[in-house]
Formats: sequence, C-alpha cells, structure tokens
Amino acid sequence: MSEPIFHGTTILAVRRGQQLVFCGDGQVSMGNTVMKGRAVKVRRLLDGQILTGFAGATADAFTLVEKFESKLKAFNKNLVRSAVELAKDWRTDRYLRRLEALLLVGDRERTLLISGTGDVIEPDGDAIAIGSGGNFALAAARALLANTDLDARTIARKSLEIAAGIDIFTNENLVVEALDLDPNSVDPNSGARPPEDAP
Repeated sequence: MSEPIFHGTTILAVRRGQQLVFCGDGQVSMGNTVMKGRAVKVRRLLDGQILTGFAGATADAFTLVEKFESKLKAFNKNLVRSAVELAKDWRTDRYLRRLEALLLVGDRERTLLISGTGDVIEPDGDAIAIGSGGNFALAAARALLANTDLDARTIARKSLEIAAGIDIFTNENLVVEALDLDPNSVDPNSGARPPEDAP
C-alpha cells in the first residue's frame, strides 16, 4: 500500500455585524513537502453572492465547487437546498464519493459545512473552520468574538495567523473574501481573484 498523502490547510468563516468573512491560507502540501505557497482556496460564486472555501485534495475540491455552483443555479441560489443536494450526490455517486475534500459555503443568511459523508452542518456560533489548522483557528476566532469588538475581517485574519503559527500545513499567505450582509451595500475590499491565482 502506498503512503497516504495528507492535504492540509485552514479555512475559517466568521460572521459579525454586517459582514461574513471567509479566510484561507495559501499552502498546498504533499506529504511533508510544501508544493505551493499562494494557492487560492476561498472563492466567490454567482456574481459574489456566495462565498466558498475548501480543504482537501485541490482537484477534488474544484470538482465539488463546480458541482455546488451548478446546484445553486438549478435551485435558484437556495444555499441550503443546494448544499443538501450536493451532499446527497456526494454520498451516493460512485465517482463523487471518492473525492477527498470539505467545503464551507455561506450567503447573507447562513454558513454551512458540506462533507462527503452526507453531512450539512450549520454552526451554533458565528465561526466555523475546516482543515488541519481548523481547530486552532476556530478556538482563536471564538476567543476574539467573545472578548473583543474587532470586526469580522480582523478576527478572521488574526485567527488564521495564530493557526499558521501552530499548524505546519498552514501558512500566512492569506486570501480574504467578505460578503456584506446588508444587500444594499457593497464591500469595496472584496472581489473575485483572477484565474491566474488558482492552484
């Protein structure tokens, strides 16, 4: 049997005030080797109305993101219905169930984790994280949410920096995407990354 390949990363979603922020690091690892340091694992979908981030095998994750986007189009941008339908396909389809990744997705109303075991999980609090450094980032985010008045973007960045200082599969090359929860506002600091930034 070949040695398993470990795909590490950290993706964090934080809600506070009028913003939902997704933050992810840029490291792509294969075993104990850093293959790339500036991959983009946080994306905007459907003209910026949906945020997504992924952890796991990059090619698998891209396949799942494409499938999720097609579900959003099929179900009129309904995040929950699209997530459930993707999870059902992921669990039952012979090809899809071999894909190794986790997805975080979010819109103005909800943030969800989607897994290949058929789980669609909405967090109890205002933060959720995935990846090898996810627990470190989540702990930091919860502490900052409970004990500071920092905005969502600052909390997400600081939490990822803490995770990067602990988890060797996470670096400090961060990609941050924000969704303004007020439908009449536009966040000037968020925008889709160009294709050349893709892993």
